[in-house]
Amino acid sequence: MKRLIFDIETVGYDFETLTPSQQEYILRYAEKEKDEYIKLQKIDESKRYLSLYPFTAKVVAIGMLNVETEGSLVLFEGEDKSWHVEEKNINYKSVSEKEMLELFWNYISKIDQVITFNGRNFDIPFLMMRSSLLKIKPTVNLMQNRYNLTKHIDLLDQLTLYENIRKFNLDFYCNAYGIKSPKSQGITGMDVKELYKAERIKDIAVYCGEDIKATYELYKIWDKFLNI
Repeated sequence: MKRLIFDIETVGYDFETLTPSQQEYILRYAEKEKDEYIKLQKIDESKRYLSLYPFTAKVVAIGMLNVETEGSLVLFEGEDKSWHVEEKNINYKSVSEKEMLELFWNYISKIDQVITFNGRNFDIPFLMMRSSLLKIKPTVNLMQNRYNLTKHIDLLDQLTLYENIRKFNLDFYCNAYGIKSPKSQGITGMDVKELYKAERIKDIAVYCGEDIKATYELYKIWDKFLNI
């Protein structure tokens, strides 16, 4: 069986680049707040969360790890930048966002099963909608039956027993299970936009690579002790 773990990193558009009607829609709840201090907080939060939506953000990195070979590939936005880290068996390759998505769907079409962390609620719908915006048709529908693990295992679903117990983020689970967290290097998903603005795209790519490695380690624990 060919199994692939993947994770994405996204960056929201600058709020000012949205049309007036889009800006109004994004801020519609924040603007109703009567308390001025809370209102400003909600406006700031709404702008920061633009990175979560495929119509207000773009994909800047996709990390993929082959479970059988334990080799990884991180595609990231850029031009003519590629390198290999031999001790971690990971390759980094810079491409445009459109090429990134095309390569991703090409790889996925040859895979029997994918493993994600919160992929059903974020990564997969983001990739599908973002692909449609760039006139790319996904090769596989990974949003089918949530309870059928044949094609897609979402570890967040599994570790919450389908939301029957509280969910935590990847960092929390890593610390609980003694796995090196991708956030141990001082970077979180919320830092990605600032890194992107500072043109530190290489740091984003490395962070994405650490994410898929941590997800792989978490998958091995789930597979050994909870895959019943």
